Amino acid sequence: MTVVDRYAPSPTSDLHVGNLRTALAGWLLTRAAEGSWRLRIEDLDAARVRAADGAAVRQLADLRALGLAWDEEVVTQSQRHDAYRDALAVLAGRTYECFCTRREIAQAVSAPHGDPGTYPGTCARLSTREREQRRRVRPAALRIRAEGVGFTVTDRFHGQVTGPVDDFVLVRGDGVPAYNLAVVVDDLFQGVTQVTRGADLLGSAPRQAWLATQLGGTPPCYAHIGLVTNDDGARLAKRDGAVTRTDLHGLGWSDADLMAELTDSLGLGRQETAAGALAVMPEPLPRQFFAPATWTGERLSPTTAVAPGRRRCR
Repeated sequence: MTVVDRYAPSPTSDLHVGNLRTALAGWLLTRAAEGSWRLRIEDLDAARVRAADGAAVRQLADLRALGLAWDEEVVTQSQRHDAYRDALAVLAGRTYECFCTRREIAQAVSAPHGDPGTYPGTCARLSTREREQRRRVRPAALRIRAEGVGFTVTDRFHGQVTGPVDDFVLVRGDGVPAYNLAVVVDDLFQGVTQVTRGADLLGSAPRQAWLATQLGGTPPCYAHIGLVTNDDGARLAKRDGAVTRTDLHGLGWSDADLMAELTDSLGLGRQETAAGALAVMPEPLPRQFFAPATWTGERLSPTTAVAPGRRRCR
């Protein structure tokens, strides 16, 4: 089976070194398997996309400049609303309206017997009259009725990961398709068999894989990569200073300098091009490849933590 991976940035800011490290890791895993690496722009958050003023163009330029060429046409989520409506039609009869605010959900899950991080199903039990009354107060989100099933995914780094699938949101209260719906529909459309992304999204993998099966698809294998943090151990962000390719150019860095930092943090030595890193990809992969790294402002240092065993996607 041909490996098909994808990189799917949200154009709400420029790519920082952590984003670029994850993109490079996915590109290398895919090219080493002689697979297809595809690109998707996740631009459904229209207000934040407008505020970023052309970030998508800059993101594509950064990937090209670093030699991370993609296959197929770029998929843009804002042009795929018909596909999301079609998916909702498939799930008809298994969804319900939800009127809960974030505060109400937080209060429910913090109760003595609440399940942290999952929706407690409050609106699943509303009567027709109660729904009509609540519609007058606020617009409804749309949730899938999953009823807390468990689902197991395979991750190249973390192995078998089982998680509960709560009644998660498919459509937000403002009518915008939710991330968990759009990403699954688009992965199926693009024929994705492997998803390489940041480890912060590992917890969402079981519900996304489960939803893929409900839409008649096959879930992908995953490869969740350790995040890049700042000196304080917090997830890297734009506020940490010179963290984008453009920022680093302003400090005199070349693209070769940046690539050398990225590849070194993945345990591949200081390679000046993506092609050079691909040429030295070992088997098995070094533990640094999947592990977190720290950005000091001058260096991208791999963690010294021991990584779990690595597995192939099959």
